[in-house]
Amino acid sequence: MDLNSASTVVLQVLTQATSQDTAVLKPAEEQLKQWEIQPGFYSVLLNIFTNHTLDVNVRWIAVLYFKNGIDRYWRRVAPHALSEEEKSTLRAGLITNFNEPVNQIATQISVLIAKVARLDCPRQWPELIPTLLESVKVQDDLRQHRALLTFYHVTKTLASKRLAADRKLFYDLASGIYSFACSLWNHHTDTFLQQIFTGDEAAATSSLERTLLSLKVLRKLTVHGFVEPHRNVEVMVFLHAVFERLKQFLECSRSIGTENVCRDRLEKTIILFTKVLLDFLDQHPFSFTPLIQRSLEFAVSYVFTEAGEGVAFERFIVQCMNLIKMIVKNYAYKPSKHFEDSSPETLEAHKIKTSFFTYPTLMEICRRLVSHYFLLTEEELTMWEEDPEGFTVEETGGDSWKYSLRPCTEVLFIDIFHEYNQTLTPVLLEMVHSLQGPTNVEDTNALLIKDAVYNAVGLAAYELFDSVDFDQWFKNQLLAELQVSHNRYKPIRRRVIWLIGQWISVKFKSDLRPMLYEAIRNLLQDQDLVVCIHKYDFEFRTEQFLPYLESMFTLLFQLLQEVTECDTKMHVLHVLSCVIERVNIQIRPYVGCLVQYLPLLWKQSEEHNMLRCAILTTLIHLIQGLGADSKNLYPFLLPIIQLSTDVSQPPHVYLLEDGLELWLVTLENSPCLTPELLRIFQNMSALLVNISELVTNVYHIF
Repeated sequence: MDLNSASTVVLQVLTQATSQDTAVLKPAEEQLKQWEIQPGFYSVLLNIFTNHTLDVNVRWIAVLYFKNGIDRYWRRVAPHALSEEEKSTLRAGLITNFNEPVNQIATQISVLIAKVARLDCPRQWPELIPTLLESVKVQDDLRQHRALLTFYHVTKTLASKRLAADRKLFYDLASGIYSFACSLWNHHTDTFLQQIFTGDEAAATSSLERTLLSLKVLRKLTVHGFVEPHRNVEVMVFLHAVFERLKQFLECSRSIGTENVCRDRLEKTIILFTKVLLDFLDQHPFSFTPLIQRSLEFAVSYVFTEAGEGVAFERFIVQCMNLIKMIVKNYAYKPSKHFEDSSPETLEAHKIKTSFFTYPTLMEICRRLVSHYFLLTEEELTMWEEDPEGFTVEETGGDSWKYSLRPCTEVLFIDIFHEYNQTLTPVLLEMVHSLQGPTNVEDTNALLIKDAVYNAVGLAAYELFDSVDFDQWFKNQLLAELQVSHNRYKPIRRRVIWLIGQWISVKFKSDLRPMLYEAIRNLLQDQDLVVCIHKYDFEFRTEQFLPYLESMFTLLFQLLQEVTECDTKMHVLHVLSCVIERVNIQIRPYVGCLVQYLPLLWKQSEEHNMLRCAILTTLIHLIQGLGADSKNLYPFLLPIIQLSTDVSQPPHVYLLEDGLELWLVTLENSPCLTPELLRIFQNMSALLVNISELVTNVYHIF
């Protein structure tokens, strides 16, 4: 492809590719696809997206096509691979000027340079790193920023390579540029702090961006660039400097206020500092040993003392808690049962932990976790009042402990209590004993404290097994709490039933279950409390539960109809399934309403495959309970089995395993093979070809 003659034509087609008119767009995309394998095409694209006089949308399309071409045609073994001559020209052109004025395009150019570096650096592209190092020194703000942005993306990409030879190359690179990266970071950090102190907000914002990028580079070099980083003096100097810089930036965040344009970037930089420590601890636990004491002092100071008030923001507190948690739980720091079998490094780390976590420190952490971080906030109480179901779903989100304050706080409490339960058990029991008897409904703070303490006792249930007579506590205290009907006592009733759910499988006499069923039945009639009750684990003796079966099943079914959140419906179905499974054929008089409702729920759940899985599980237990009478469900049941076991239908990915089990129990409980049942066997040949891991259920169906 001749560059001079082709540029105009390619530019015209790229312009058409930005059109919103599909009649113009589609032919342009087809033409560009044909050109992808033409020699010289990527040189034309390079000339176009580096020409700042052209339309930004055209340049954007050009840079994206170039980036995609790297993935497809840059490797020498790729079909229609670029020639070595063209690649050499392209590499030189990519690092000629770091002066892209548009941020989004600059980022894409940095990413595509990093993609080329992953394949070619340093052997085919030895000049890349030296060019970047020189370019980040220039005085021109734009060029310096773009070079630093590229430096970061290149470092990030090279750090991600895992082959031994690639790791060796990255170790060599890190050793060669680490000193420079540190000086670069220190320079930009000092510049930012000086500018923010003098009130030069615009300049400070620019310097902060450079500080953030240079810190990102150092994070990758520090975490991935050394086999034994603790043996490198510069690495350890940098890591110790992180604590000082963190203090400076936290004080800076206090002084600039929330309205400053730097605020968001400043908080991101603070979080990045903590990520450096967390990543280093994760990858190099023994190299982190010299930092354990300082890390614990720093994190505990900001999270559990007045030092953090007015400075620490929520995400930072979460990161500090994660740092404490990772140190407490780290297996590298836990000696063997026989100390003499432990490594000296492990014993050293354990000694530091033990000297830090003294009784006064642990007591203060425990008390503050419970009495400060466990307290429901005004916002949470309002949310629960306005949308109790939504509040419960939000409260129990999956991996949120890593990022949200409340779940992170609870995980930290569990880990510390497990590690130091002998020390902390008396502390928590003292808090429990101080809350004996009913609490004044007018004393909001006392109610919140009781809720928090009960939360702690529930989280630590397994650790408190030998220290709490839960049966007596249930009879003498908790049962009475459930019977307080005042509106302001709802948080306590909610927490108590949750607390019982935590202890039910730990320590709870079966003789007390009828009393509990009675309490649950009363609570199920309170629409503001039901969203937590459906999570109660129905471990029961059937004969004890039968007197409550009709009323419980009716109330649970009403709840299933009334709730709107998909997660809530799934939990209610889970409880209903447990009840049906346990009472078996004795459920028959009460399931008519559920049988009529499930087809509607199935239709409503078309976009929610996990809810459909819960419906399938419920149907499995329902068929087992109904026995031969389940034939009355065939008009609804058989199409569900047909869909769930049809591997040509997308939902089968989620529904197949439960669908096969439902098919099996349907056959086992069928009085005879009907034509409709036989018709489902059309799915069997595809199942036998595609689904080897489910062969056991398929075999049983045969």
